[in-house]
Amino acid sequence: MNGRNPENPEILAPVGAEGSLEAAVYAGADAVYFGAGACNARRNAGQFTGERLIEAVRFCHAHGVAVHVTVNTLVRDEERREVADTLKEIAASGADAIIVQDMTVARLARKICPELQLHGSTQMAVHNASGVKMLEELGFTRAVLARELSIDEIRTIREQTNIELECFIHGALCMSASGICYLSAMLGERSGNRGMCAQPCRLPFVCNGSSYALSLKDMSHIAHYPVYREIGVSSLKIEGRLKSPEYVAAAVDAVRRVRDGEPYSEQMLRDVFSRGGFTEGYYTGKRNHTMFGVRTQEDAKRSQAVLSGIRELYRGPKSTVPVSMRIRIAADRPAALTVTDGTHTVSVTGETPEIALHTALNVSSVEKNLKKTGGTPFFCESVSCELDDGLMLPASALNALRRNALDALYEARAAIPDRRVKEPDLSIAAEPRKAEPKLCVRFASFGQFSPDPKIAWFSLPIDALLAHPECITDRTVGEIPILVYPDEEPRVAKTLRALKENGLQYALAENIGAIRMAREAGLVPVGGYGLNVTNSDAIEAYHQMGVAALFASFELSAPKLRDLGSDIPLGMIVAGRLPLMQLRSCPARTDKGCAACDGRPVVTDRKGASFPLYCRERRYSTLLNSVPLYLCDKQLPPLDFYAVYLTTETQEEAVSLIRAAFAGDPPQSPHTTGLAFRKLL
Repeated sequence: MNGRNPENPEILAPVGAEGSLEAAVYAGADAVYFGAGACNARRNAGQFTGERLIEAVRFCHAHGVAVHVTVNTLVRDEERREVADTLKEIAASGADAIIVQDMTVARLARKICPELQLHGSTQMAVHNASGVKMLEELGFTRAVLARELSIDEIRTIREQTNIELECFIHGALCMSASGICYLSAMLGERSGNRGMCAQPCRLPFVCNGSSYALSLKDMSHIAHYPVYREIGVSSLKIEGRLKSPEYVAAAVDAVRRVRDGEPYSEQMLRDVFSRGGFTEGYYTGKRNHTMFGVRTQEDAKRSQAVLSGIRELYRGPKSTVPVSMRIRIAADRPAALTVTDGTHTVSVTGETPEIALHTALNVSSVEKNLKKTGGTPFFCESVSCELDDGLMLPASALNALRRNALDALYEARAAIPDRRVKEPDLSIAAEPRKAEPKLCVRFASFGQFSPDPKIAWFSLPIDALLAHPECITDRTVGEIPILVYPDEEPRVAKTLRALKENGLQYALAENIGAIRMAREAGLVPVGGYGLNVTNSDAIEAYHQMGVAALFASFELSAPKLRDLGSDIPLGMIVAGRLPLMQLRSCPARTDKGCAACDGRPVVTDRKGASFPLYCRERRYSTLLNSVPLYLCDKQLPPLDFYAVYLTTETQEEAVSLIRAAFAGDPPQSPHTTGLAFRKLL
C-alpha cells in the first residue's frame, strides 16, 4: 500500500476484538487480517460481514493499510454454498487477499475472483521449500510459514523459493505444528481446524514433573526485525485476533519502532500479555524446557496496570501517507488545489482571492497552512505554489481548501475497486463406489512388519524401506515423515529417489510439500490424513495434483464420510492410536536433552489419562490419543479402503490388531470410536 517502503517487511496486525481495527491502523500497521463469517480459524473473534466489512476495507485502504481476510477453516460439502457467498462478499469489498487452508476455498476463490490474492495459511503446515514451491505452483502469492521454524531454516527456504513469505514475529505459539492438531477435536468435539479450538493444551498436562507440559510461552522476535528484512521476508505477523486493542497497539508500535531504528520496551509487551515471559526457542533452534510457560495471576495483574497508558498509542491516525500539493491562486479565479499520493489525484476549488489591503499572500504562509495535515492519514512532502502578486485569501479559506482536498483524496483511496465477481459452479461430479472396501496397514517400523498377503497395501517409513528394500512390492507405499524441516529435505529427496530406483511406486504424503517431494522423485503420491480432506472438491483438487488415493480426515463423522464424492480411492483410519499433535518442542526433553528419556514417555491429563509420546528419531514427536481407535465392528461408510494405523504396538500386538480388523471382531480392551459417531463443531 502507499506509504510503505517495499524493502521493509510488512507489519501485519490481528483484528478481532472491538476497537482493534483502529488500534492496529493508528498504531502503524501496514496490513491487518480478520475473519469474515464462520469460515475462519478464530470463529470466536469479532467478524466482518456486510457493510461492516466494506467500511473496514475502505478505512484501511484510505490509511494505506492492506486487508487480508481469513477463510482458513476446513469446509464440508454442505457448506460450500456459504463459503462461495462469503468469498463473493470479500471480493466485492475490495479486500486484497484471503488466507486459505482448504483447497476447496482456493479453487472457489479462483473461480469467483482471480484478482483476489491467495495466501497459504499456517494451517497448511508449510515448513519447507517443497511446500512453498507447491503453493506457487497452485497460484498462491504468499506462504505463511510454520511458527516452529528457526531463522536459519527460514533463510534456507527464502533462498530456494520465489513467492512472498510471511512469518510470525510476536504472539502465542501452538504446541503442535498448525493444521495437524486434533487434541481439541478429540477431547472436546471442538475442532481447531474448524476455528473452534478450546485450547486444551493450556490445561495442566503433566510430563517429567512439569505441570503444564503442553503450554508454550508466547514468542517475541521483534528485536530481530532487521534479520527478517535482510533475509527477504515480506510480512511479519502478530498473532492475537482474540486479544485486546491494547495488545494489538502495543505489539504494532514495538515492531514499528524497531523498523524505524528506535528503542522499544519488551517489558511493556510482557506486561500487556505473556505466559511467564517470552521464548525465542524456535527462532534460535534451541528448543528446550525453558520454552514452556503458563499465564499466572501475576501476569494478569501486570496487564491491568499498563492498559490505560497504551491507549495513547492509538488515539488517532498517524500521518504516514506522503502527498504532494499544487496550489494556484490567481486574480478573479477560485483558488485551486491539486493533491496526489502518486496513485490518486484530486483537485478542488475554493474562494476567489481579493486584492490585499495590507499583507499579501506569500509562498511561506501558504505552505504553512497546507501542511497542517494532523488528524488525517496524510503528511505533505512538497508544495508547489503559483501565486499572483498582491492577493489575499483568509487562512480559513486555505484550511477549507486543504480539508476538502484531503477528504476527496481519502474517498478516492477508499473507493471499492471494480471487480468482476463470478458465480461458481458448485456441482460435484463423482462416480459411486462399487468395489468392496479393502484393508490396508500403516506400519510405524520394520519391527512391526507382517507381510500378510490379505493386506491390500501397506506403508512403511521411507528410512525403514531404505534399510529393508526386500519389503518393496507393488503393494508398498513409502511414508514420507509428516514433518520434514529444511535441513532434512535434501536427505529425504535422496532417499525417495533411491527407493524409486529400487522399485517403489507410491509415497504417502501428509502435506502439500510431501506431495511435491513424491512427484519430484517420480513416485505417485497417496494423500494421508494430514491433508485434512473434508469435502469432495478438495479430493478433486488433490487428484489434479497427481494424488492417486486419499485418506479422509478422521475429524469427519461417518455420515459425512458416506456423502463424499471421489473419483479416486478414498479411505479412513479404523483402528490404532490416533495422532493428536506433532511436537517439535518435546515436553519430555529436560535440561539434559534426551539423554534421560527411556523412549516411552507419556503426558498425563488432570483426570489421570495417559497420552503416549511417540519419538520420531529425535526430530519431532507425536502425541498419541490415550486410548486406541477401534471401528472394525461398526457399520462404516462404503469407502474404498480401511486402514489400521500402527504406532507403538509390538509386532505381536500389531498382528493381533490386524487379525481383529479383518474379522470385524469386537474390541477386547478400552477403546474409542473417535469422531465417527459424534457431532464435531
